[in-house]
Amino acid sequence: MDRIKEQFASMIEPASLEIKEFLKEYGDEKVGDVKISQVYGGMRGVTALICETSKLDPEEGIRFRGYSIPELQEKLPSYPGGQEPLPEGLFYLMLTGELPDDDTVRRVSNNWARRSIVPPHVFKVIDALPETAHPMTQFVAGIMALRTESEFAKAYRKGIAKKEYWDPTYEDAMNLIARLPRVAAYIYRRMYHNGDHIEPDSKLDWAGNLAHMLGFENEEFKELMRLYMTIHADHEGGNVSAHAVKLVGSALSDSYLSFSAGMNGLAGPLHGLANQEVIRWLFAMRDELGGGLPSKEQISNYVKQTLSEGKVVPGFGHAVLRKTDPRYTAQREFAQKHMPHDELFVLVSRVYEVVPDILKATGKVKNPWPNVDAHSGALLVHYGLTQYDFYTVLFGVSRALGTMCGLIWDRAIGAPIERPGSTTTELLKKEFAK
Repeated sequence: MDRIKEQFASMIEPASLEIKEFLKEYGDEKVGDVKISQVYGGMRGVTALICETSKLDPEEGIRFRGYSIPELQEKLPSYPGGQEPLPEGLFYLMLTGELPDDDTVRRVSNNWARRSIVPPHVFKVIDALPETAHPMTQFVAGIMALRTESEFAKAYRKGIAKKEYWDPTYEDAMNLIARLPRVAAYIYRRMYHNGDHIEPDSKLDWAGNLAHMLGFENEEFKELMRLYMTIHADHEGGNVSAHAVKLVGSALSDSYLSFSAGMNGLAGPLHGLANQEVIRWLFAMRDELGGGLPSKEQISNYVKQTLSEGKVVPGFGHAVLRKTDPRYTAQREFAQKHMPHDELFVLVSRVYEVVPDILKATGKVKNPWPNVDAHSGALLVHYGLTQYDFYTVLFGVSRALGTMCGLIWDRAIGAPIERPGSTTTELLKKEFAK
């Protein structure tokens, strides 16, 4: 048993006992009341899930096991010579609740490197799709092709005790995380570089190796990938991709089935696909205004025109946050440090200065501030990753970190199948008409 797995195994019994005792004492207490508007409104704001890995505070933003993004940037180990936190460290923190040291992070990185070999048939499945297929379509197909390696499916078929479900789930989760960068890079090189693929470099860290396989050897871009993979890793349990993984996993679907479900959710324009919509909107605005760097007045008029046409300004607003997304801020600080004069970054900054006041003036927007998607595309374009249809795949690779930690824990504590109740409009009308 590897040391990371051994560490996790030692945590299961105390955690399960803690939950059991908590439920015994407080199981009949009510968390809150649900409004009819929430029943019809996508369950917005209804506390109905447990997600130990992260929590989204409306004012403070995302916290991973209690740590904010600035704290993670300070406390998590970085790559030798680098400054950004390593995703391996965040994964360990989310899985165990403990901050890792340099040796632990190297152990995680080496563990993933050993597991990273992708079976040849996975590439054949991807190659069977048209090169014009959206990258997320190819990504999900690749994930499903990896399911032939499912340790959980093999163990369940042979017969395995419930208390041991976490073990093959751990193996599948670790294998999946290890192999996703290779699958993602294969799709990128297939689509945009004539199938000229780049072999992995086992000496590099997980995110640095992803940058290498994509074809980017710039050290700043590798640092960007480390930051990007860290800040996109998790966003509590109620967002579409995280909840889809948890929901499908609750049926004892393995890591591959569960994660592919989450990626199908991430591919929606109201979720992960928003990052490509932002950069497309910025380019369209720039082109329509004659190219170059538009003034704040021009941006303001364009934004008002966008809203008057019944459209949204992509990259602004959030279901929970009521302030500027700390993930946006982290990327902005990276840009100020490495590319302060980049024209697209300056444009993003001007949009940031203009849009919130316009949205506030409508009186309809609870959160007029930018979210994570408002900035990520500008950074990627700066370093040459201009194919914005691919951006959601990068998001997906990162999101595996948090969702797989959650899935391992769900199997460890024996989380049940999800089955919320439902009703009908007619029944509600009868009940409340009384």
